[in-house]
Amino acid sequence: MSNSDHHVAVLGASPKPARYANQCIRLLLQREYRITPVHPRFAEIEGLAVSASLDDIADAVDTLTLYVGPQLLEPQTDAIVRMRPGRVIFNPGTESGAVQRRLSDEGIEWLEACTLVMLRTEQF
Repeated sequence: MSNSDHHVAVLGASPKPARYANQCIRLLLQREYRITPVHPRFAEIEGLAVSASLDDIADAVDTLTLYVGPQLLEPQTDAIVRMRPGRVIFNPGTESGAVQRRLSDEGIEWLEACTLVMLRTEQF
């Protein structure tokens, strides 16, 4: 699969350049991935149309990378399961045993990792 065929959803996307979620989007753009930022309050981030929620994403998602803490993540567990992403990356600070158990029960691959490090070290 080429990068441009790999669809990445970024939950907790931010327009603020100092935020890791924004740095992730910019690095994904540089590497020509297909990206859907997800945030309820923004219409556009880094020139990309933003989805207000996971349920608003119509296309299949290969990688869902998380940039929201457990308190915001856990209420979205059902939406993640409905999405059935190819894998879910729990970036540092997003870990949730409850969500991880549910994903495992549903047969959805997940890992605790840093998307930025994975991209920079060709492990994405």
